Amino acid sequence: MNVASVGITKAVVPVAGLGTRFLPATKATPKEMLPVVDKPAIQYVVEEAVSAGMSDILMVTGRNKRPLEDHFDRNHELEEALRRKGDTDRLQRVSAPTDLADIHYIRQGDPRGLGHAVLCAARHVGDDPFAVLLGDDLIDPRDPLLAQMAQVHARHGGSVVALMEVDPAQTHLYGCARLHPGAGGDVVAIADLVEKPEPGTAPSNYAVIGRYVLAPEIFQALRGTEAGRGGEIQLTDALRTLAATRTAGPVHGVVFRGRRYDTGDRSDYLRATVRLAWEREDLGPEFRSWLRDFVAQHSLASAA
Repeated sequence: MNVASVGITKAVVPVAGLGTRFLPATKATPKEMLPVVDKPAIQYVVEEAVSAGMSDILMVTGRNKRPLEDHFDRNHELEEALRRKGDTDRLQRVSAPTDLADIHYIRQGDPRGLGHAVLCAARHVGDDPFAVLLGDDLIDPRDPLLAQMAQVHARHGGSVVALMEVDPAQTHLYGCARLHPGAGGDVVAIADLVEKPEPGTAPSNYAVIGRYVLAPEIFQALRGTEAGRGGEIQLTDALRTLAATRTAGPVHGVVFRGRRYDTGDRSDYLRATVRLAWEREDLGPEFRSWLRDFVAQHSLASAA
């Protein structure tokens, strides 16, 4: 079963963030356009949604995000130049983003948090269940997390969030879930959610990562959600309401144990780039050889 077979064709991708952790690179370039090897991060996210059967994608943008629209649009001059040169490989790579999906854009004029960004999509989504994908989390295509989440939604209804077990010392960096008693395995029932709990107070070490399949009732919950942590409207708080009331069905979590590339900060971004380059068929052999030599040389220098 794939997402298309259970009727989920719409995805929302919030991309209005300022990317302050990557300044000065993001002063004039959206953080979502930073390359991970040779593709911008946002393209990996859109490709993931498309591979899960989603053909209607709404990006919730902000100021200075025009390069995202340009990336998924035609560049006739560049394509024609590559065509004249007979460079079919690069021509395919340049034109591929344009043909991925029907991509729409809406501005989040007032950046008031992830919950507010999702609420901006209400008119476009309507009464359909939909997915939300955050661009900081890149999921390896060999681990079809989003399709699995849609299958859980098809079986149980309600909303589904992606969870990952983290070191208890890191729980304050995430939204964390409290599971119903007896929950186990890779699909768990969620009783409560807490956004970035204070150290030592997390209900579990099951952290929410950036993939969601949401019932449309989330919009009503968001409209009734007051600003929470950081003075922002938190999606976690609205999901907490749905988990408590169950008026839109249960909230489940899918525990992800696959390959995830975190591009949310500089160190993890570098690690993600190395890991993806390492596994590339075209780049990997030469890159792995160089990296082994580099590490060996610097290990010897450090030991001297």
